[in-house]
Amino acid sequence: MPKVAVYNTAGEQTGEIELSEGIFGVEVNEAVLHQAVVLQLANQRLGTHKTKTRAEVRGGGRKPWKQKGTGRARAGSIRSPLWVGGGTTFGPQPRSYKKVLPRKVRRLALKCALSSRVEGGNVIVLEGLHLDAPKTKEMVNVLQNLKFAEAKTLIVASESDVNIVKSANNIPGVKTVTADGLNVYDILHHNKLVLLKDVVSTVEEVWI
Repeated sequence: MPKVAVYNTAGEQTGEIELSEGIFGVEVNEAVLHQAVVLQLANQRLGTHKTKTRAEVRGGGRKPWKQKGTGRARAGSIRSPLWVGGGTTFGPQPRSYKKVLPRKVRRLALKCALSSRVEGGNVIVLEGLHLDAPKTKEMVNVLQNLKFAEAKTLIVASESDVNIVKSANNIPGVKTVTADGLNVYDILHHNKLVLLKDVVSTVEEVWI
């Protein structure tokens, strides 16, 4: 079973904790990780891009000049794509970028992401993090004590703690998520992963 160090908010190691082999100790599958990241980023796209075709551009209902006898090229509408102010040919149209992966593959990808962070020694467990009020300075001090001040850090809490979220919001590169909100992209995007001690069992229950 993989073991990671347990720290307090002063940056002192107070012990070690064993993590579930089935979640934090699986073999990393890079292909599955890639598929999961592509899926997550694709599903964030709105797909609302739109250009107007010649049928949608206002005007152009009258033939600009007669078909023959003028010496000019024949034209049927001033909104032809060949004209300035005309429609766009083969321009982007609204579409869905949604991708789907089997449930087992999605869960495997999350386990691979967590395991890769443990394997690289980039996961620590924090004994407790309680803030009486939103204080960015206190959160910065905690990260400095953990020597994570210069790293992109993902903090995982058991439930959404408003004080913790607001304290971390103003710190560049720091993000907080709940156990059920863990996702592959956030784990890979951040260099360090901080699990609150009470969230470890929750993560193992949710993602086993």
